Amino acid sequence: MLKGFKDFIMRGNVVDLAVGIVIGAAFTAVVGAFTKAFLEPLIRLVSGGKGVKAGGFTIRGIYFDVPLFINGLITFFLTAATLYFLVVLPMNKLAERRRRGEEPPPAAPSEEVQLLTEIRDALVARRSVPEQVDPRR
Repeated sequence: MLKGFKDFIMRGNVVDLAVGIVIGAAFTAVVGAFTKAFLEPLIRLVSGGKGVKAGGFTIRGIYFDVPLFINGLITFFLTAATLYFLVVLPMNKLAERRRRGEEPPPAAPSEEVQLLTEIRDALVARRSVPEQVDPRR
């Protein structure tokens, strides 16, 4: 069961997805702060008025915050575009190179790793051989 879980986690797609989610969450916070600090006041300034409620409109006493909505759209599109160009596009190009065989094969393990592997295999083989009972005892 643990080997199956390890194989699942070590698949390229799962690791890529996890990295994308973490980067996306962090980048969304940055874009959100940028749009809230710079773009939203600019939208309110362009749409006229002063104060927090500038740029929106009121119908029957209910305020509709148009700059907040535009801020959300800008945040979404900036986040999506950045993730596409910095994560998805490079990963797709790498996968395409792998399919075409342009990526160099992985380097052979070092001598130390080969030696440690031989020692491990010898120890495992030694454990699997049943101990012989001395007939003199």
